[in-house]
Amino acid sequence: TLRALQSAVDLSLLIVVDDGSRDATAEIARTIGAEVFPASPPGKAGGKGHAIRRGLLRARAHDPDAVLLADADLGGSAARLVDLLAILGEHHPVAVAAFPSPAPKGGFGLVKNYARRAIARRTGYAPAEPLSGQRALLAYALEALPGIAPGFGAEVGMTLDLLLAGIKPLELQLPLTHRPTGRNLPGFAHRARQGLDVARALGGTRVPW
Repeated sequence: TLRALQSAVDLSLLIVVDDGSRDATAEIARTIGAEVFPASPPGKAGGKGHAIRRGLLRARAHDPDAVLLADADLGGSAARLVDLLAILGEHHPVAVAAFPSPAPKGGFGLVKNYARRAIARRTGYAPAEPLSGQRALLAYALEALPGIAPGFGAEVGMTLDLLLAGIKPLELQLPLTHRPTGRNLPGFAHRARQGLDVARALGGTRVPW
């Protein structure tokens, strides 16, 4: 993922948020040339929202024109995220990647559909990928966010807050690949946690900047 980003995207700074890893994540990332930001002690992950918030705070300290968020499991397909940055501008301050259709099979889409319908009821807009972690934001769109929702509700909270601020994300279908959770016990447990976090995000829970 890091090598793909380096080869395709003109980034002034590549930040890897290390949320409590106990493997060689930090060492490998530094070898590739990324700045590693330790968000949590080893073995004590704070969750996705915590990692995103800490990473964005670090990025904001550099006064960026734009930020690009990318999950770690995209592999070589991360190179296509350059398209999100390329489309940013006055009329599209936020771009979100949608996976190709049919998307890689994981769960049954219950959490995604729940988030989509809830956002549509609040804003009139039903995003195709409310859970997508691949998104690019101009600086002023980032500043419109009051904070980040905790856990796996981070992206849903971000989308809802942007829409309520009058900023409609542009969704762009890209040929991305990732490792979806399976239809097994660990996968169902993951989606249960995800569903609870999404409900909290929809209810307005945010960790402020």
